[in-house]
Amino acid sequence: MSEQLLFTFDVDGDDFTSAGQASSQVKRNLRQLGISPDIIKRVSIAMYEGEINMVIHAGGGTAVVAVTEEHIEIVLKDQGPGIKDIEQAMQEGFSTAPDDVRSLGFGAGMGLPNMKRYTDYMNIESEVGVGTTITMRVNLM
Repeated sequence: MSEQLLFTFDVDGDDFTSAGQASSQVKRNLRQLGISPDIIKRVSIAMYEGEINMVIHAGGGTAVVAVTEEHIEIVLKDQGPGIKDIEQAMQEGFSTAPDDVRSLGFGAGMGLPNMKRYTDYMNIESEVGVGTTITMRVNLM
């Protein structure tokens, strides 16, 4: 693969049942490209956690996945409330999810830690009142 392949998705912030559709589609696309199952698993988990976070906290957003010979890059962007304290948000178990979301089994405070755990690189840029952009990479080499 000498060129970069791009996949772009809108993440609907109004519906938990649609969360995960983008990561499922990326999983199918990566299988078709012959990417190893281990890499597909890591990308899928990181992307799914990001999608759920966009639904819970930001009212949705966009996901762009770029596949190159060296890595798979996922950029998640929203115009939600932003993350007030990124260091605190990265702590396992820390959550600002409302009780109704927790009652559905989401919001356990593992989203961002899992995103970091399953990627080789993760960067969070967030401004309160403006939104958040998370860039993650999973190396192929």
